[in-house]
Amino acid sequence: MHRRLSKSQISTVSAAGLLITLGIVFGDLGTSPLYVMRAIVAGADTITTNFILGGLSAIFWTLTLQTTLKYIIITLRADNKGEGGIFSLFALIRKRAKWAYIFAIIGGCALLADGVITPSITIVSAVEGLININPRIPVIPIVLVIITALFFIQGFGTKAVGGSFGPIMFIWFMMLGVLGFVQILGYPTIFKALDPHYAYKFIVKFPHGFVLLGAVFLCTTGAEALYSDLGHCGLKNIRISWIYVKAALILNYFGQGAWILKNAEKVYDDTNPFFAIMPGWFLITGIIISTAAAIIASQALISGSYTLISEAISLNFWPKIRINYPTNIKGQMYISSINWILYFCCLFVILFFQKSSNMEAAYGLSITITMLMTTVLLSIYLYYRKVPVYVLALLLLVYLTIEGTFLVANLNKFVHGGWFTILLGGFLFIVMYIWFNGRKIKNSFIEFIKIENFYDVIKALSTDLSVPKYATNLVFLTKANKSTDIESKIIYSILNKQPKRADVYWLLHVDILDEPHILEFKITHLIQDVLIKVDFKIGFKVQPRANLFFRQVIEEMNKNKEIDLLSRYESLRKFNIMSDFRFVVIDRIQNYDFDFPPREQFIMDFYAIFKKFGISEVRSLGLDTSNVTIEAVPLFIDTDIPLLLKRNDGHNGHDGHRPVHG
Repeated sequence: MHRRLSKSQISTVSAAGLLITLGIVFGDLGTSPLYVMRAIVAGADTITTNFILGGLSAIFWTLTLQTTLKYIIITLRADNKGEGGIFSLFALIRKRAKWAYIFAIIGGCALLADGVITPSITIVSAVEGLININPRIPVIPIVLVIITALFFIQGFGTKAVGGSFGPIMFIWFMMLGVLGFVQILGYPTIFKALDPHYAYKFIVKFPHGFVLLGAVFLCTTGAEALYSDLGHCGLKNIRISWIYVKAALILNYFGQGAWILKNAEKVYDDTNPFFAIMPGWFLITGIIISTAAAIIASQALISGSYTLISEAISLNFWPKIRINYPTNIKGQMYISSINWILYFCCLFVILFFQKSSNMEAAYGLSITITMLMTTVLLSIYLYYRKVPVYVLALLLLVYLTIEGTFLVANLNKFVHGGWFTILLGGFLFIVMYIWFNGRKIKNSFIEFIKIENFYDVIKALSTDLSVPKYATNLVFLTKANKSTDIESKIIYSILNKQPKRADVYWLLHVDILDEPHILEFKITHLIQDVLIKVDFKIGFKVQPRANLFFRQVIEEMNKNKEIDLLSRYESLRKFNIMSDFRFVVIDRIQNYDFDFPPREQFIMDFYAIFKKFGISEVRSLGLDTSNVTIEAVPLFIDTDIPLLLKRNDGHNGHDGHRPVHG
């Protein structure tokens, strides 16, 4: 559930805003204590004071440098009219750096792939707390029931329970802080871990210290999702909430470390210090709260995946698919195909890995790739914002080093499960790369011509009674940004393919903007009462619903007496029957007698396959299928055809003497 705050709530800090922020933004980051310390301890040959202090120091400085400095302080300022996330960041720079799309695609795919692991590991880790009560409790069946219910309710919307997310997460972080603080009271020297020297020794002195950075990295995996949720809560609410969240996280991590050092003899491979620090009388309550927090964190990742895919569609990274809005909350969406893909991937992860400790090996590898891509895109954005080169160089040096180190450390996870997220991310990359470049190749064949050259013939056709009337109002979708231009394919359809007489011709142009929530239109009367162009300017997060938008436009024009909406047929007009409209959608297909170069042909072949899994342009634009005509025209009709045949019947030329040269 993504409940969007009002503009006033986003721009100002309020109790309601802070509470909602806790429920939306910090689920992934906030549930990391369920498994991070256990993953670190599991990699120790022997548990020593310096080892635990080193691990805690690495956690603290990772949260400080990666989450606080990079994301909370720097990256959140790279907002697109209040929206965040790797695709929003790319939208800010795509006009100047179109080539940067490759970094956005890689990062987006890696984020989606790692998001499959998050619900699985978080919920399994929480439910595994029941083993501390009775080792024979069947964890996997319980998890499968919770996961199934979670994905099943997505289609109905989560408005009914969404209001409880903030209070539950407030209780969760309060529990983290209190449990950790109690343990720290018995071992206050644990605060030595604040010294970064311990983190350095952890990496270089211990046999597996560098490899265990992969486990340390799990404490910051939710930072990228935090950036994506910027538009739902606002910069100030996130920054203020982070103070509370980070304090609770550090107290809990340090509390777990204190318990480990006091009870080293009780720590085994399957011991989870998170549940071990809970008093026996509180264990059931703690498990219930943990499970609730895990479900909320999973919900945030699921909703975030929908948002990411919807942005990918608007940026032409993904085939058009059906998006539903199950509630009246702005920003909450449901994408059925993505929902069930995520569900079955989660089932595979749970059934394949069985234990959360096994999932840790698969978790975190691909998200490091996302963070690296964000660093690259952020540096490009800052470069265009005229940030001094030496500052950019320092930023790149620091974060490419940190994230590159984490990536190398996480590569150890590849054979232990990281292959799954890399495989899934790789498949998503292929789809996005082919779809983006396929559309680019297809659009390269669009030829724009000056529409004013056809004013006379369009006016003549409109009144030519020898041509059967095709429709009273004939509507074409155009890609021409300028009012002076039109695609040659539209003129071909009106005049050549089948002459189409209409009283009024309409040209609809939908311009997807880099800003997220703009929804405006402009009307241009090209030929008074005969040819009208309507330009829609739509933010990349707005669902383009051309039929609904166009209906609003013509109703407003009729109200302003700019057009006459009554039928032009006399028998219908006297009864005040409304005029008829027909849409023509032109589908450009590859000619059978034209081949692309091998690379482009490969892309176009797969583009055609992926297109079959998406929805048509008619459905994606919300057009009424009962009054839409789809016309197929060749991609390539506007060039000279080479003469391949030689005539051999004695007729050698137009004058009887000159041969025709090929």
